[in-house]
Amino acid sequence: MKRTRSEALDRAGAEALAAEALAFVAEEPDRLGRFLALSGLSPESLRRRIGEPAFLGGVLDFLLGDEALLVAFAERQGLAPGLPAIARRLLP
Repeated sequence: MKRTRSEALDRAGAEALAAEALAFVAEEPDRLGRFLALSGLSPESLRRRIGEPAFLGGVLDFLLGDEALLVAFAERQGLAPGLPAIARRLLP
């Protein structure tokens, strides 16, 4: 069952969704390499910042910037494709 726009999404839910997105990005070395290159982060700094809401917002920005990646993530997680954008608005 897809989680949809109609379900309540709070900041904690947005952070959890962004953490799921980061795990999805990290599963594929090419995706992770692209994320690191675009963000300017090293693997070590990524590990240090994982729990920061602003960093998690950046993860969602990365996901939202690539429609194919967004659709793949949404399908994999059983999400409505618009839900990551809603989550992004809840994070700094």
